[in-house]
This record gives sequence, structure tokens and C-alpha cells, in this order.
Amino acid sequence: MQSGKALLDQWVLDFVPAEAKQPDPLMGWAGSGDMKQQVQLRFPTCEEARAYAERYGIDAVIHSTPPRRLKIQAYADNFR
Repeated sequence: MQSGKALLDQWVLDFVPAEAKQPDPLMGWAGSGDMKQQVQLRFPTCEEARAYAERYGIDAVIHSTPPRRLKIQAYADNFR
């Protein structure tokens, strides 16, 4: 997995699962009847995400992004 910075300027609204996923008896795949688990809304600002959640009565918990810790090293350190 790569840690790019392409989507850092967006705020994401995820829904909390209403029920746990259950294994399918035939195939063994995990599934649920809760369709909100598949919905992921993106907003350009935190205020817009908060206003949307408030307008539609969604309990929102805001998680801020932790600060990035950079590991400064020289290219030659990859070969030591």
C-alpha cells in the first residue's frame, strides 16, 4: 500500500454499521442487509460535511488526521 497525499483535501462521511456481517451459508462470503455500509460521501470541507450530517439528522463524529511523521533519509540508506 502506498501512502500518497492525493485525497487528503477531502472529508469523508461513513455510516456506522447497523448490524454485523454474517457469513453466507453457501459461499462463505461475509454479507449484510445493511446498505448504508456501502455508502461513503465525500465533501471538500469539514463544515459542509457537518452541515450535511446535521441537516439529515446523522450523528457525526469528527476524526482529525494525525500529523504525518516524515522519516528523512538519504537514497543511499536503501542499500545499507
